[in-house]
Amino acid sequence: MKLLTNKLLKQFKANGKLPEEKQKLIAHYFNPTGVGDWWAMTYDEDEKLFFGYARITDGEYGYFSLTELEEFRGTFGLRIERDLHFAPCEPSEIGGKL
Repeated sequence: MKLLTNKLLKQFKANGKLPEEKQKLIAHYFNPTGVGDWWAMTYDEDEKLFFGYARITDGEYGYFSLTELEEFRGTFGLRIERDLHFAPCEPSEIGGKL
C-alpha cells in the first residue's frame, strides 16, 4: 500500500498554508500487528518528514519519517498501513491537543 499519494500531498500542502490552530489531521497510519498510530498534519517533501500526533505508548506531537514507516516490518513481515477510511479531522477528535 502506498503511504503517500499525490492526493494526500496536495492536502498536506494546503493544510500547511493554514495557521497552526486551523490545521487538521490529514492521514492516519497504523501498525496492524501491534501498538502504533500516527496522524499526520503536514509533510516536508525535502526531508520526507511528517508533523503530527503519534500514539505508541503515550501520545505526543512531533515529527516522524515516511522512510521509517515504509521500512518497518512487524509480526509476519507486515508493514505500516494507511487508514483508507480516515477523513481529515480536528486533533481533539482523536484526543490530541495542540
